[in-house]
Amino acid sequence: MPSEAPESFLQAVEQLRAAQLRPELVAEEAPAPARIAPFAVAMNADVVVRDEELGSGRFVLLHDPAGQDAWEGCFRAVTFVRAAMETDLGADPLLGQIGWTWLLEALADAGAAHTAVAGTVTRVVSESFGALSDRPSTVEIEIRASWTPLDEVDHHLQAWGSLLCTVAGIPPLPRGVAPLAHHRA
Repeated sequence: MPSEAPESFLQAVEQLRAAQLRPELVAEEAPAPARIAPFAVAMNADVVVRDEELGSGRFVLLHDPAGQDAWEGCFRAVTFVRAAMETDLGADPLLGQIGWTWLLEALADAGAAHTAVAGTVTRVVSESFGALSDRPSTVEIEIRASWTPLDEVDHHLQAWGSLLCTVAGIPPLPRGVAPLAHHRA
């Protein structure tokens, strides 16, 4: 990260690094995209339970000190989560709406004030044929979303972590309940 980064971005990075994440998440800082905004930081995470990876995702915090009209602010959280689901859910016409509701609930539960939320929910159904016909069908859900944080960015990282766990089949923690362990690679 360049040394000329503004103090507001440096503080946001420190908040992200100090954020308390769900114990099922194994997270690490990763290279951030360089061309979208003047400053960026990224984290990748996997949901791991009993040495089994149940889902994965990426959280990117962009910062443009001049702001961007589409963002309605100077910061933008850009996120991605993906996990396998039960095959019968692939045909559920409400799966997209349910996935979007999980995002909005995660933001609300984390107390993550935001604006200009946008995104997509995609279901990926894979069926095998021919020499691969013995493989079972699989269904994955992917949620790609972005929003402008209006408060402390650690709340937004926590909301993303909660969304990632929910998509992976781990129920959300009740309000006021903190995770007992903190995993960071």
